[in-house]
Amino acid sequence: MNADQREQVRSNAKYLREVRPVDPEEIHEYVDGQPHPAAVKQVLHESAVGLGLVERADGTFEPVEEGPFSPTFHGVESFPVEYGRVLEDLLVERYGAGWPDGESGDRLRERIRAVKDDYYHQRDVTYDAETALAYGLYHLPDYYAVVQYVLTDIARDGLVPRRLRVLDVGAGVGGPALGLHDLLPGDALVDYHAVEPSEASDVLERLVAETRRNFHPTIHRETAESFEPADLADGTGSDQETTDGGFDLILFSNVLSELDDPESVVLRYAGALAENGTVVGLAPADRNTAIGLRETERVVADRGPDAAPDLETPVFQRRLDEGEATEGGLDGEERRDGEFVTVDVQYAYTFLRRDGRRRVDFTPDGSRAAKLADSDDHVTDRVDCYAAKLSHDLAAGDNALYRIGDGSQQADHFAVLTKESTLNADLRTAEYGDVLAFENVLVLWNDDEDAYNLVVDGETVVDRVPI
Repeated sequence: MNADQREQVRSNAKYLREVRPVDPEEIHEYVDGQPHPAAVKQVLHESAVGLGLVERADGTFEPVEEGPFSPTFHGVESFPVEYGRVLEDLLVERYGAGWPDGESGDRLRERIRAVKDDYYHQRDVTYDAETALAYGLYHLPDYYAVVQYVLTDIARDGLVPRRLRVLDVGAGVGGPALGLHDLLPGDALVDYHAVEPSEASDVLERLVAETRRNFHPTIHRETAESFEPADLADGTGSDQETTDGGFDLILFSNVLSELDDPESVVLRYAGALAENGTVVGLAPADRNTAIGLRETERVVADRGPDAAPDLETPVFQRRLDEGEATEGGLDGEERRDGEFVTVDVQYAYTFLRRDGRRRVDFTPDGSRAAKLADSDDHVTDRVDCYAAKLSHDLAAGDNALYRIGDGSQQADHFAVLTKESTLNADLRTAEYGDVLAFENVLVLWNDDEDAYNLVVDGETVVDRVPI
């Protein structure tokens, strides 16, 4: 179909969308040469983002419903089997049906170990084809789950529209893309752009091919630093009308720790946000990457760590974990049971918006409460202060431990519940993000963690602050 015919298809669609569902069988009659309806349908699909059309089950198109969607999310129990099959197909194509066993299984397990060690020691990771597959085996399920928990948080505030433009920076093998797709309703219209320079983009491309027809993916094989988000901010394209401009969601998932200057990159991308858009930064809830995210947040936003229920073990992780090693191979008897299974869903996150909207809008009376930024002046003293609860219970021992913050702190602060009473029970029962008033709390410095501990004991009162 030539350019003039394509424009005739779009012109007819613009008119009909205001009257009735756009039917390729009808439009083809009004186009010069009467191209086959299947060709008309393909043009409508390619132009759907710019035209604001979603494809219905009967093959016709209609305008996308405007406004935010209301999530009916109840958690993630398992990684979808259909996505797991695509990943296993890629493994079979590269290594054969016995990919979990012998030399290929050894190499994949060793590569997972190496990537985990590099991340822990904050070394650069190069994603060749084998590393991308190993990374997908280990992290695809939990990243798929994490993005749904985090985006549900902002969707419940009415901040995720059904007509959605997404920029996924450092998209990796596709966990966040698939999680976003499965969280959204089938009648959402998604213009999804992934920025991923490595060979992980090959895995991503295969996986997003499984998404619905109203999920329109484009992969940009460039680095986050070299990519120019402003070039896409107005939503123009060769087959599209100009959209309202800017991205509704810009996602940095487990990539900020890999950038040399994450603050400047995030701020540059934030310039491509829609007026009501949100930048979301995600990181694993380990100490190094969470600290890196906290350092970025000091320039751009507010965040906290959180956790969700464990996933069921995916078949492909179990197969790799139980695969037979070669005699004298790379891992042999070194392997620990369950070493290559990751089903825990723990993460740190940050939100950044341009409209000044805050998750919690509360300003304490500085004359009556201590700022956490001044904790060093209060070590061994009892003080009154306000802080938001920013985690679940992080303790491995008897005393409950919660990360807290008031936005002023330059070091980590944790509330340690050493003796629970009816007067301080709100610390345990408060939800993530709740603002708490601490009265007569003991401030101590923890050398081992380079953090301040606010000790909540029988002399401390903790109350939720109504917002």
